[in-house]
Amino acid sequence: MALFPCLDGLPMSHRVLIPHDMEAPPVLPAGVTAHRLSGAAMGTSWSVQALAPQGVARDTLAALVQAKLDRVIREMSTWKADSGISRFNRAEAGSWHSLPDAFYTVLDAALSMAADSGGAFDPTLGPLVDLWGFGPEGRHDRLPDAVMLDAARARCGWQRIGLDRARRSARQPGAIRLDFSGIAKGYAVDLVAQALRDAGCVSWLVEIGGELSGLGVKSDGQPWWVALERPPGDDGQGMLVALHGLAIATSGDYRRYFDHDGRRYAHTIDPRSGRPVTHDLASVTVLHRQCMVADALATVLTVLGVDEGMVFARERNIAALFISGGASGYRESMTPALAGMLE
Repeated sequence: MALFPCLDGLPMSHRVLIPHDMEAPPVLPAGVTAHRLSGAAMGTSWSVQALAPQGVARDTLAALVQAKLDRVIREMSTWKADSGISRFNRAEAGSWHSLPDAFYTVLDAALSMAADSGGAFDPTLGPLVDLWGFGPEGRHDRLPDAVMLDAARARCGWQRIGLDRARRSARQPGAIRLDFSGIAKGYAVDLVAQALRDAGCVSWLVEIGGELSGLGVKSDGQPWWVALERPPGDDGQGMLVALHGLAIATSGDYRRYFDHDGRRYAHTIDPRSGRPVTHDLASVTVLHRQCMVADALATVLTVLGVDEGMVFARERNIAALFISGGASGYRESMTPALAGMLE
């Protein structure tokens, strides 16, 4: 039997994605209440739709969500001088630092992704992020020259970070500046989803700056249908996914960029060159059970580009959608894991 047999009301212009290994959603108990929450944090907007049992007030859920977002900012925001990550970045060479749980979890995942991707993901890109004008200091008047680029690259390198997993601590080798912009937002989505679960919610859809995680069904029994993001101006056929036990993250060159002498410089930096990516990928969307992993993978695949990225994704059975742009318009490429979800 299909998990979601009724597709009535869905736009006929959209293709439908339903993972074949999806577990049946939980049956909604009687008396659940639908709550809608929204706000701003981490330099973007967030929203939550949740079905909670009686006795769980909206204000309670709002406080739980805000507490989790505040935690991520407190531990991982490079825009806050007193955050955990900012203090680590200023620390003396050779010093070891006991890390709070969230910071440790993200750093551990980031270093694992860096190793698995051959350095296409690197959480030590802080100097390069600042150099290209995407950090707290903002844009510069001119592009960096070769001397500036070499100096910034010399201060990067994920292999230089010492991580003691037994003690959950990290070593600052000197001048390293961590930047979790390619993974922290996804982690925040996971953290909020877990808070809703702990509060007794039976179904939810969490969104932070375009990254999403969903579980269960809505009060009408339909799943959380979510459209995969497409670049502005792309009029290709859309896709809807039943977001139950899944998360979505998208990396796009249209989100943060600047133009200089007729050329666009996107915020995704290739750690291997120290420069913003130069291929024609407009966006990459990844589906995964963990939003933190989907967030990091979307960055990795954007750095690798369609050809390298497709090989990487195939080898790891990653569900991903690549959308490339050019003079002839947009074109899409799907990994086998994503294509296999098409109904």
